[in-house]
Amino acid sequence: MNKKLAAALSGGAVLVLALSGCSDDEGDKVGDWAKTFCDQAKPQIQKRANAHQIIISTAADSKPAEIQAADSKAFQDIADADRALAKAVEAAGVPPVENGEKVQQDAIKELNATAVAYLGLKKEVDALDPSNQQKFADGLQDVADGLTRIEKMDQAALAKLEEGELGQAMAKQPGCQKPTASVPPKTSGSATASPKPGSTSSDKGSDADADSGSGSESDADSGSSTPSKKASAKPTKKS
Repeated sequence: MNKKLAAALSGGAVLVLALSGCSDDEGDKVGDWAKTFCDQAKPQIQKRANAHQIIISTAADSKPAEIQAADSKAFQDIADADRALAKAVEAAGVPPVENGEKVQQDAIKELNATAVAYLGLKKEVDALDPSNQQKFADGLQDVADGLTRIEKMDQAALAKLEEGELGQAMAKQPGCQKPTASVPPKTSGSATASPKPGSTSSDKGSDADADSGSGSESDADSGSSTPSKKASAKPTKKS
């Protein structure tokens, strides 16, 4: 059931840089800015990675109430991390690059907007009724659709910072490297939560499995930001 959300992370959970190549170290100012930001960003990037892992690893045969609690916590953690990342961009100062002030302000604005959007998803998840599995599954689909839209916002949040000399400098900093989620993936014999006896959605559940496939769980160690491993499935229209 929760594979909808895992699949919605296919956009790649932003903010971790894995850029190839090296900068020529044309100036220490750029490298200093990158170090200042990445040192502050590291724990927040790790928090985001862990939150994404929670969403993906809960995509096994968890009960609706377990899915609700896990996703609610994950969305809260991502929102908190995005706000902290916005503060890190602000604290690092204006990047020593062309249009640095605009680059900084855009990143701060977009990160804060993304945080608000994730809190909106948390409210949606909290409002679902886990005692009614069919309604819960339908509601979870709406959340997954919302997550897909927010992931696009998330990807753009630091796009300008990742460009050119500044992006190359950040890619060299350990704090901005792709983290490994510390939350172990959940193993189970079943891929998704199956409808309870008497439910009218038995064939819908199998459709969801067919659409989502096993890619989202096999990539469960992603949980990271910009280029994390991607879930191979798209959100299904029905549970």
